[in-house]
Amino acid sequence: MNDEIIIDLGRMFNETAKLDDIKVYCKEAEKMAGKGNNIILTGRAPIWMYLSIAHHLHGFARSLSYDSPVTGIVPIFNHDPR
Repeated sequence: MNDEIIIDLGRMFNETAKLDDIKVYCKEAEKMAGKGNNIILTGRAPIWMYLSIAHHLHGFARSLSYDSPVTGIVPIFNHDPR
């Protein structure tokens, strides 16, 4: 069973992310994440979008990480008891 889900935030919008649509982006990320999975956020998106979605997914995800070609995987939180 693979419980790692990669969410590419850059695929949630066309050309420019709109702050007015943040609730839509959060709900879309929530559906993609499911419950209790290890989530990796990636993609070309504004920092406010990353921060809002990371905050929204707290409580849904077992762990959350950020991944980019520059930093590699950076853990944001991990609630995995293992």
